[in-house]
Amino acid sequence: MNLKRSMEIDQFWHILKTDFGYQSPRKHRFLVEKFPFCAAFIYYIQLFGVILIESLTACKGAYERKAWARGSLGVFKIVETVGGRYNVSGLKGLIDHQGPLVYVANHMSLLDTLVLPCILLAFNSVTFVVKEGLLRYPVLGSIIRATHPIAVTRQNPREDLKLVLNKGQTSISQGCSVVIFPQATRSAVFDAASFNSLGVKLARKAGVPVVPIVLKTDFQGNGRIIKDMGPVDPRKGLYIKFGKPINVDGNGRVTHQQIVRFISENLTAWGAKVNPSVS
Repeated sequence: MNLKRSMEIDQFWHILKTDFGYQSPRKHRFLVEKFPFCAAFIYYIQLFGVILIESLTACKGAYERKAWARGSLGVFKIVETVGGRYNVSGLKGLIDHQGPLVYVANHMSLLDTLVLPCILLAFNSVTFVVKEGLLRYPVLGSIIRATHPIAVTRQNPREDLKLVLNKGQTSISQGCSVVIFPQATRSAVFDAASFNSLGVKLARKAGVPVVPIVLKTDFQGNGRIIKDMGPVDPRKGLYIKFGKPINVDGNGRVTHQQIVRFISENLTAWGAKVNPSVS
């Protein structure tokens, strides 16, 4: 079983590196197409199964790069089993670059942190900046802790800034890329005005390029009662697009504007709602 899963992740990484992206195959999913309400039930049952298995693996010891990637690919594939279709693009810049990067992305749903690893780990080791509270989540928390994230409280912005800059620079000096979601919370609406420049600051301090990622993952919505368990809509395509690595010049203001523009323009093209920044 482990050999089969290892071959699956190797094949997936080969596709990413040769096609510079990934397109889900067109398949008819009779059950979810005829009975859309079944999609959420099937999706969450399978998702909880993968998370439980990965949690047990993480608790046994080292949760190394390929193990994390295999678990992430498991979630990636669950989306396709209930009719979700991916469009991943823009990976040529990552293939051409050598060394760690800072990735800066909008944050739309729980899927962002679950499926990005199986893509990013194809190119380099990576860690995420996450809310400290996620480390205490039942079951999922053990997986997050095993990936050695940079955990912030979001109660003291000044202290969080110092933490991310210091720990992020340490990770980068050890050859590990860092993923940052500058939004305060997950949202299907991109609010450019509240999208901070923390990722650009880290890239500038560490002396590495920054890569914008734009995500449209509202296939899984945010729940009203339990935010991590929202509605599932297979009719909504999933888009993940990477920009080219950008070297940070000066104070980074122009770079930050480039990132916001890249995210805003692509989300608008995909039909997502964008609140522009105030000039």
